[in-house]
This record gives sequence, C-alpha cells and structure tokens, in this order.
Amino acid sequence: MNIQIIVGSIREGRTAIKLAKWAKQAVAAYQPELTVEIVDLKTWDLPIFAGATPPMMGIYDQPKQQEWADKIAQGDAFIIISPEYNHGYSPALKNALDYLGKEWQGKPAAYISYGATNGSRSVDQIRQVATYLGLIDSNATIEIRDIFARSKAEVFEGNEFDQKALHAAVDKLVKYAK
Repeated sequence: MNIQIIVGSIREGRTAIKLAKWAKQAVAAYQPELTVEIVDLKTWDLPIFAGATPPMMGIYDQPKQQEWADKIAQGDAFIIISPEYNHGYSPALKNALDYLGKEWQGKPAAYISYGATNGSRSVDQIRQVATYLGLIDSNATIEIRDIFARSKAEVFEGNEFDQKALHAAVDKLVKYAK
C-alpha cells in the first residue's frame, strides 16, 4: 500500500515540509510494510488550473495535468498536510485538488493541520471539496497544537499525542484502502 503525504504549502520557510518529513518517518516506523512518499506541491509548481475541460471528466488538456494525474494515481491513500490561511486552506492545495477527478475517487484521506485554531477550519473546508472529488473521509485529523512554538527547530518532533493520532489515522487509512 502506498500512502502519499501531500504537502499543502508552498511558502518560503514553511512548516508543512517539516511535518511531512516527521509523518513519513513516523509512519514508516509504525508500519514498515507500507510505502510512504512525500508529494511536495512546491516541487510540482502546478500553474493555476485554466483548462477548458472540467477535470471530473478525466480528460486532461493542461501540460502538467497528466503528469500530476499519473503521480496521484500511484497513491492508495493520502495524508494531506494543510496550514490554515485566513480561516481556510492554501490556494496551492485547492489548485492541486482541482486539477484532477478520477485519480482521487475511492481513496481514503487523513489530514494533518496546524495554525491559529490548530488548522481545524482549513480541514473543514478541504473535507467539502475532497468529498465532492470522491475521496473517502477517514475521519482522521491530526491537529498540531502550539505549532508556532514547536516549529522553530529545523526538524519537527511529534509528541506522544501527535504520535497516537498519527497511528490512529494510518490504521484508518489502511482499513479504508482495503
């Protein structure tokens, strides 16, 4: 089973990449038989979607669309990392979700969020879009508390609460992906 960790921030100095690296290592240690990969939206540099054909049709007319579709099709489940931006989620993450249709369908998703309210408002919004796209809501969210104090180091270290929440999320992803 391949779990893709989607890094939903492209800002300079972002915390999301630190969380992705922590999550990848923690998932691999918890269930080493799983394949876990980081899918970083910053390295994908997807232009704002402007295609003529709605992506839900599965016909892709944007140059990077098919490449993005091929990458997401490799995932059996997703952990989506979302900062909270102005009570919502990042435009880069919205764009990446909107690029595709069928590649999301029937696959479970869990969320790692952070921000002023631990990212809860961003996940509320993502769930609406993800459900429409056909992602299965595993009802697993890891809300990182005190992110502003905890993200100053080069490497993020999850605490016991974060680890337990991540393990529960992985268990749900495995269950729903089967």
